[in-house]
Amino acid sequence: MELTGKVALVTGAGRGIGRGIALYLAEQGAAVALNDLEPANGAEVVADEIHRRGGRAFVHAADVRCFELIERMVATVVEQFGRLDILVNNAGIDPRCGFFDTTGEFWDNVLGTNLKAAFFCAQAAAREMCKSGGGRIINVSSVHGQATMANLAAYAASKGGINALTRQLALDLAPFRITVNAVAPGCVQVEKNTFDPAIRGQEIPMGRVGAPRDIAQVIGFLASDVAGWLTGQVITVDGGSTSRLCLDHLKA
Repeated sequence: MELTGKVALVTGAGRGIGRGIALYLAEQGAAVALNDLEPANGAEVVADEIHRRGGRAFVHAADVRCFELIERMVATVVEQFGRLDILVNNAGIDPRCGFFDTTGEFWDNVLGTNLKAAFFCAQAAAREMCKSGGGRIINVSSVHGQATMANLAAYAASKGGINALTRQLALDLAPFRITVNAVAPGCVQVEKNTFDPAIRGQEIPMGRVGAPRDIAQVIGFLASDVAGWLTGQVITVDGGSTSRLCLDHLKA
C-alpha cells in the first residue's frame, strides 16, 4: 500500500505486532513516530532499522494511560513531521487473572492501557487530522473481543470495548473524513510467546500461526487511500480460528 508522504504514529511500537506495524508502514513510505513506555523497550532499535532502510522515524516515550502525555506526544509528532495522518492504537497488555482474584487495580490497569488510552489517543490525533482534512485511526483489537478463554476477563472486556469504540468513533468522525477501523489478530508469534509455533499451527485452519507482518499488511491497507470508504469495521485476522465455536483449543 502506497503511504508516501503520510505520517503515522504507532503506540507500543517497540516489539511484537507493534514493531511489525511500524516497519511495514515505513516500508510503504510513511514517516513513523514510534511510541513505547520506554525507548529501551525496543522502539529505538526499530527506529534505527527504519533509518537504515532509508525511512524516517523517531521515538517518543510516553505512558499512554496519561492524558497529558498523550497530548504532548501528538504535539511532538506534528512538530517533527508537520502533520499526523495515521494513528495505530497498538499499545496493550494481556495479563491473566482468575475471576475471583481480579482486583480493582488489576482491572483498571488493563482497561486503562487497552481501552481508555485508545480513546484519548484517538481524540488527540483526530484534532490534528481535522486540520489537514482527514486521516485514519486503526485500533488493534483481538479475537478475545469475540471468542475468548479462561482467566482473561479484563482483557476480553477491553477488546470487546475496542470493537464497540471503533464503531462509535467511526460514526463520530466520519464528518471529518477520518475513518476508524480495527484489526483483531488471532495467534501471532511474538517475542513473549513460549509455545511451539509448529504445534500451535496444527490447531489453526490455515495451518500456521500468524506473523506480525500478517497483521501489519492489513493495517497498511486500512491506512491507505484505497480504504477511504471503509470505516467502522473490525477485521479478524486469525487464520480461520474464530470460525470455530471457541478458542479453548488454543492454550497459551
